[in-house]
Amino acid sequence: MVRNILLAALALAVIGTGYWGYREHLEKNAILIQAENNYQRAFHDLAYQIDLLHDKLGVTLAMNSHASLSPALAEVWKIASEAHSDVGQLPLSLLPFNKTQEFLSQIGEFSYRTAVRDLEEEPLTKEEYKTLQALYKNAGAIRQELRNVQHLVLENNLRWMDVELALATNDQKGDNIIIDGFKAVEKNIDTFSSSSEFGPSFIGLANEEKGFVRAQGQSITKAEAKRIARDFLGLKGTEEIKVTESGKGADDRFYSLTIHDPKTKGDIYMDITKKGGYPIWALNSRPVGKPKISLHEAASRGMAFLKRHQFTGFELYDSTQYDNVAVLTFVKSENGVRIYPEAIQMKVALDNGRVVGFTARDYLSSSVPRPLPKPKLTVEAAKKKVNPQLKVMEQRQAIIMNDLQKPVLCYEFLGTLGDETYQLFINASTGLEEKVERLESVEPNYG
Repeated sequence: MVRNILLAALALAVIGTGYWGYREHLEKNAILIQAENNYQRAFHDLAYQIDLLHDKLGVTLAMNSHASLSPALAEVWKIASEAHSDVGQLPLSLLPFNKTQEFLSQIGEFSYRTAVRDLEEEPLTKEEYKTLQALYKNAGAIRQELRNVQHLVLENNLRWMDVELALATNDQKGDNIIIDGFKAVEKNIDTFSSSSEFGPSFIGLANEEKGFVRAQGQSITKAEAKRIARDFLGLKGTEEIKVTESGKGADDRFYSLTIHDPKTKGDIYMDITKKGGYPIWALNSRPVGKPKISLHEAASRGMAFLKRHQFTGFELYDSTQYDNVAVLTFVKSENGVRIYPEAIQMKVALDNGRVVGFTARDYLSSSVPRPLPKPKLTVEAAKKKVNPQLKVMEQRQAIIMNDLQKPVLCYEFLGTLGDETYQLFINASTGLEEKVERLESVEPNYG
């Protein structure tokens, strides 16, 4: 009788283990499928945006009306920004692709600067027109390269996950149509950038994305990257850690770590700058159980985590709960001035209060100069620029990035209009209304 009970219990255990393994397999496949779908969407969106960008640039060349040219150039700026965003969503961080991103940034800045000025009083110069012609020509070449890649992707049913694997493992010996296609795009951009077709109007329009400018110090080794990861993530030391280095042509070299725990079967992914060993981002893929701590407690633990790892001078800006995870945003604060470009985002599991997601990319990439500027307007003068119907609840000084991606000192006002809450930024030097945002109110769920 006892023997039969033991056999039954063993059978149930085997079935349970098999079912657990099967569920884990399904969940991993679902994650892979979702990632693949996101990559495919971003790539086809990029191809569409470049196609549209080429057409819109052509339209601007044919225009004679200054009144029509400004909105057309504003549309070019919008499309270039969306294309730049699509590039950032592709698994190309290990493949040098900075020239293409720089090209899209230059198109955006050139078109925006031109669109916002009075073209009736200050029409396009001959040099600017030549620049537009050059941009149109090169956008056409990029469009053709991307169309070739798109055709081959669809014809051969290629997967972006294979691209990510090839880049991460440096396994690029064999033919990889997608990687080769993007290398051709980058080469085309490089040829254009070094040619005389870049008019004088592009002088000073270099890409403002200076990489991880806050990552200072000596270069670290792969062994040091592992040590930093163990300390940052609070690892036990029994995990398997695989380290790969970013592509040789990347301006900002970093290490990508894949950390596997043989006990929990969970994986953690992390990037660390090679210079100085700064954590860029980390993601723990473990499932999160039912909440046992509040959103407030999670925010306190997140702040303590930052201080423990020498991220000082931050204050909590936003906290939201999604499912069983607290999503937190911290921003740098100096002498009462919030510096929004220097932000760190974090995810804290509400089941045990541990950090399961972290990104300091914005903070490490910020190039806000020091010392911070002083306001030319008083807060009272700035408040007069605010809609008088808005009931101001809070006010402070803040640094934000304007439409030209330049840091500007503003007065920030938080107020209500009817049932809605708004955040306004008034330029502390010019009184210009730089940005207005309606804030969403999300009710936390503590389970």
